[in-house]
Amino acid sequence: MECTQCDGSGFLFDEEARKAYPCSCRPSRLARKRAAAIAGRIPKAYRGVGFDREPLPSLERAHPHVVREVRRYIGSIGDQLDEGRGMWFTGPPGTGKTTLAMLISKHAMEADRTVAIYSLPRLLAMLRETFRDDAQHSLSQLVDMLCSVDLLHIDDVGAEQTSSWVLEQLYTVVNTRYEEQRSIIVTTNLIGTGASGGDDELREQIGDRTVSRLYEMCGDPFPMFGSDRRLEKQFNLPEPVAASSTPDPFDDSHWDDDRPRYGRAP
Repeated sequence: MECTQCDGSGFLFDEEARKAYPCSCRPSRLARKRAAAIAGRIPKAYRGVGFDREPLPSLERAHPHVVREVRRYIGSIGDQLDEGRGMWFTGPPGTGKTTLAMLISKHAMEADRTVAIYSLPRLLAMLRETFRDDAQHSLSQLVDMLCSVDLLHIDDVGAEQTSSWVLEQLYTVVNTRYEEQRSIIVTTNLIGTGASGGDDELREQIGDRTVSRLYEMCGDPFPMFGSDRRLEKQFNLPEPVAASSTPDPFDDSHWDDDRPRYGRAP
């Protein structure tokens, strides 16, 4: 939205004093500029995602409570992002976690909010690249940009190799967003359904501090358990024929007497 006070430059000019000074919109302009440097795009496979298109109707039948909460979040997405509330989804591969996360990110973009979308391995690779001599940004600059976007979408948390460096960098990003009340969307397959929440594996992978922050920012993770829809789509085989209805080609008793037999002239 264009500022009504300045000409879009982020500065106001005092004609009498012949002096320019920052407009009140300048901090948000700078934040959006930093965010734009790393803003992600919806991957091609998810650009058409919508509540009225598959696989959303199927996901809604399988997980009505989860999709209902996603609808509620998207319905007030401006307020959700302004207040720093996020969501996270857990379950085995192919159950629709990323689809729902991409749906949220897509609606945030349509609401003119800045969004960065990364798998965690890709995000960590970007952080590592800051140590190269020809790196475009320093580590602190990249973390600052990651924390400037309105919504940070991290996919596949738990798909990376754990190290002390990984734990520290991930915590830095998540904690900074927590302190700045910036929203985050996360998918992971490392939370089960155990009596204690089943998050021991995730805590071991990314650290107790990071998991604790995610609970504070996103509440309880939404479970997405079931069969792998990708495999079902790929291997859509016909139903097997019952054995009792399949004739035995070597059983003569099922042949009519007036039909030719193998080796016999008609």
